[in-house]
Amino acid sequence: MAYNIVTIAGSLRKDSFSLKIANALAKLAPASLKLEVITLAGISFFNQDLEGAPPADWLAFREKIQKSDGVLFVTPEYNRAIPGVLKNAIDVASRPYGKSSFNGKPVGIISNSPGPLGGVSAAKTLQNILPGIAGPIMQQPETYLNAVGDAFDADGSLVKDSLKTVLQAYIDAFAAHVAKHHG
Repeated sequence: MAYNIVTIAGSLRKDSFSLKIANALAKLAPASLKLEVITLAGISFFNQDLEGAPPADWLAFREKIQKSDGVLFVTPEYNRAIPGVLKNAIDVASRPYGKSSFNGKPVGIISNSPGPLGGVSAAKTLQNILPGIAGPIMQQPETYLNAVGDAFDADGSLVKDSLKTVLQAYIDAFAAHVAKHHG
């Protein structure tokens, strides 16, 4: 049996590095994990006034998270934090208060950037946001992917061997993290 992992690409850009990394992870995942890569397109803005009758897109996103066995965030860094679309999705899925869809779900975080810092501030933002609304966050290996600009070919396939090695180590560790918390 494979654990179903919702893998959230934290960027809306069609050719985003986050989406390419998420797709590469899905291909590298061991048989114990089945990664469903999703984007956040179509999730309307969180507004507490709508909680009494949540929009259908909120309910569908919450249900997808609730039915999963874990969540993997792959995020770029915008202005030393996560993109607004990702924060919005987290707000949507973590409500109503006390009923977060992320509760109990093992979580993984990978940040990325074409620049030298690898999105470390974005990862740290998620590490600040998720405790209290999510399950156990995998602590090691911390993975901040820098210089990802040349890691993929025109078809979006991973071609940088050094990145493949890092992603393989990460997804194998994440598989162990998920199994530990479901075992």
